[in-house]
Amino acid sequence: MKKILFAIKGYEYLAEKVMACGDFEKGELEVSHFTDGERYQRIISQIENRNIVLIGGTVNDSATLELYDLASSLVSYGVNSLTLVIPYFGYSTMERAVLSGEIVTAKTRARLLSAIPKSNQGNKVLLFDLHSEGIQYYFEHDLYPVHVYCKDIVIKAALEYGGDNFVMASTDAGRAKWVESLANDLGVNAAFILKRRLKGDHTEVSAINADVDGKTVIIYDDMIRSGGSIINAAKTYKNAGAGDIYVITTHGLFVNDGINKLKNSGLIKKLICTDSHVNTQYINDEFVEVRSLDKLICESM
Repeated sequence: MKKILFAIKGYEYLAEKVMACGDFEKGELEVSHFTDGERYQRIISQIENRNIVLIGGTVNDSATLELYDLASSLVSYGVNSLTLVIPYFGYSTMERAVLSGEIVTAKTRARLLSAIPKSNQGNKVLLFDLHSEGIQYYFEHDLYPVHVYCKDIVIKAALEYGGDNFVMASTDAGRAKWVESLANDLGVNAAFILKRRLKGDHTEVSAINADVDGKTVIIYDDMIRSGGSIINAAKTYKNAGAGDIYVITTHGLFVNDGINKLKNSGLIKKLICTDSHVNTQYINDEFVEVRSLDKLICESM
């Protein structure tokens, strides 16, 4: 019997793509809002003793609660198994406390989702290119986390745009380990920027660890918000003699006019991202190429 595929409202676009590449039955919902903004949800499909897949990203608190409410109700109505697919797990900025008293929101949200009742055969959550490896260990009780790496998508894009002589690069030493892993798989050199802290949050570039002179540079970062760190990195590589610069990211948030900032910098030839975040559905610019997670989601299940 086919698995039934549901999605929260914001992720219906990705559910449609997953439906097309997998063998699923579409889950039917009725969703509306009361005059005070309270959400109304009703499950139309017959779900008792069925295996369920639910797609929803935690892009904001409203989406997170929509995901939690729907998942909890699916289990309450007797599903056999529940697999949550979270293409983009938000709250990664606060994935750990630096100052005393700070609230680690990544942990509190993981605990919230961990409170979803257990289905007959248990609950699983698929998480894609987490900002921090440690986030998956915040999930508790009967929710089993699986960290899915989007490496194949990144490698394919890098090979298409990198040509015969490119360097895989990161924005700073913080992502160097992951970029080095990508570079090893690709058989190319890895580059990262060494920074020296001056005062407060001010830093200066002290060195680049690899020769990029005359070479195509492909910068990878797991997430781009407004693009500021990408632009600074691109400037550094360009000043070191880099040729064409391409940027690949898994999670493209592109807030505060991020795409135009990256495009108008004149430093980046092409930007490639996945469709893990809802904001990518509103992109209409040849500067950006959006690649879908649909097949990776199907393979992961």
